[in-house]
Amino acid sequence: MPGNSQRKGAVRKRGKGNTAGSGGRVRRGLEGKGPTPKAEDRPYHSAYRTQQSSTKKATGGRGGNGQRPRTGKPGSGPEWVAGRNAVLEALAAEIPAKTAYVVTGAERDDRLRDIFKLAASRSLPMLEVTRAELDRFTGGAVHQGVALRLPEFNYAHPDDLLASALESDTVPLIVALDSVTDPRNLGAIVRSAVAFGAHGVLIPERRSAGMTAAAWKTSAGAAARINVARAKNLTRTLKAYADAGLFLVGLDADGDVDIADVAAASGPLVLVVGSEGAGLSRLVGETCDTVASIPMSAKAESLNAGVAAGIALYEISRRR
Repeated sequence: MPGNSQRKGAVRKRGKGNTAGSGGRVRRGLEGKGPTPKAEDRPYHSAYRTQQSSTKKATGGRGGNGQRPRTGKPGSGPEWVAGRNAVLEALAAEIPAKTAYVVTGAERDDRLRDIFKLAASRSLPMLEVTRAELDRFTGGAVHQGVALRLPEFNYAHPDDLLASALESDTVPLIVALDSVTDPRNLGAIVRSAVAFGAHGVLIPERRSAGMTAAAWKTSAGAAARINVARAKNLTRTLKAYADAGLFLVGLDADGDVDIADVAAASGPLVLVVGSEGAGLSRLVGETCDTVASIPMSAKAESLNAGVAAGIALYEISRRR
């Protein structure tokens, strides 16, 4: 009868294995963390390992592009953003992210609560993992119980970048970087390229910054609005661009002409920006049709690559 606690099965026996419920603690702890990612997107899941194994077999132990996977190289492969401030800034800057991870039982503070809110607003999957797992995923970084996994950046092919510039209804303008190794400079140049109407940015595969989280953040979202291509051989690619009718203008402190006086600035152009310290390499400098400089006060020896590229692009846009 109702209320009869003496009937069979009405009272749960106490003993080993009979534990109290969570009282909703687990459910409440997961509120606002977004949808659960697919099994193959979880690094600790067997489906993820199976997918990775299948990819290696299909490509002969190489990455999906037929090349050996590069571990730790900027801009190649998934990247991890670790630490509460870094993750919060990355989400606020709308950097593309695949999955967020939080350590089970991580201490809640305002930063972590803001991370949960931003992740939920973007429907970003969030997984609870152990501290040991997150240590392994992030390579032992100081993650403070939270990290983001970013997808591999999708670089354009140099030929496709050239084709899109030639097919555009505006005069072709491409920015090429010669060994610019600071990702913040890369991000700043990408932002300036978008601001002044460039059709794309070309970087070399080696000895160059890639589109990492730092570059994405500095670009302030501009990286999503322009093609970034990566060349195996920058000099050879620049020669191909020149053969297609683009004028190559190198930017270097030792240039022969003021950037504002480059007559070819109004035509199809590739602006080649040298590295932060050494400037243009010898082969790249010899490949350029002309090398220009930015006049400065004698009190300043040089400008960083990001600032120099912005000034040069402004001067070029004035001639158009």
